[in-house]
Amino acid sequence: MIDLDRILEGYERDGFARVGKVADDETLAKLRARADELMLGTVRYEGMFFQIDTASGSYGDLTYGKGYEGPSLNYRKIEKLEIDPLYRAWINHPVFEAIAKRVIGPDIVIYRALLMSKKANGGTNLPWHQDGGKFWGIDREPKLQVWTALDDAPIEAGCVEVFPKSHLRGLVTPLGGVVPDNHLSDRTPDMHAQPLPVKAGEVLLIHNHTWHRSGVNRTTSPRRAFTVCYMEAATRCTRKKRAPRVFFPVFRGA
Repeated sequence: MIDLDRILEGYERDGFARVGKVADDETLAKLRARADELMLGTVRYEGMFFQIDTASGSYGDLTYGKGYEGPSLNYRKIEKLEIDPLYRAWINHPVFEAIAKRVIGPDIVIYRALLMSKKANGGTNLPWHQDGGKFWGIDREPKLQVWTALDDAPIEAGCVEVFPKSHLRGLVTPLGGVVPDNHLSDRTPDMHAQPLPVKAGEVLLIHNHTWHRSGVNRTTSPRRAFTVCYMEAATRCTRKKRAPRVFFPVFRGA
């Protein structure tokens, strides 16, 4: 049983919340196996986004725009997982539907559905950032991300860390994304950082404006998570250089 009132009260207050274990072992095994199949290229879909991880662990060394670079378990990010039926079913889980409809409303789409991965003894330091702003190219700010641990994510594996209540002050800059150095010195988030270690199958809620970060994986096991940003169906893409994005609808019997 999940006490949504308690969870969502904490979410609104702190900018994050623990939902508890939602994924059972069978589901986790299928999602992990599909993650490996996508990375190794044994399952392929047109239109997916891939980003290989760094060898150095430095965020500044990441490369962009290369897409799939061949079989490797060192992909940091795979996006557009709503294309895959296993991940699409997880996106539409009844628990997430109940949460999203309480937070957002009856008609919901997703901005993105992505795998975030840190290979064993690897990964990249992800700095303090917010998931919103003009960089996202939409006409309103999203406020709900549902994060599922596919593997155990202890502190030493680079678990998510949050700056509690940081969402209450909104975006640091209109652009969003990585928090600039001058704001780090002003707000001293490192003094307030709260690690969120989790077991495989546990789910976190993270407000898009909550400052969060993660470190490298110093364990001998991979640290994979699946995160989905849910938002109002009325949201529109504001980009001009390419055709506007059409967002994937959820909780409609898909």
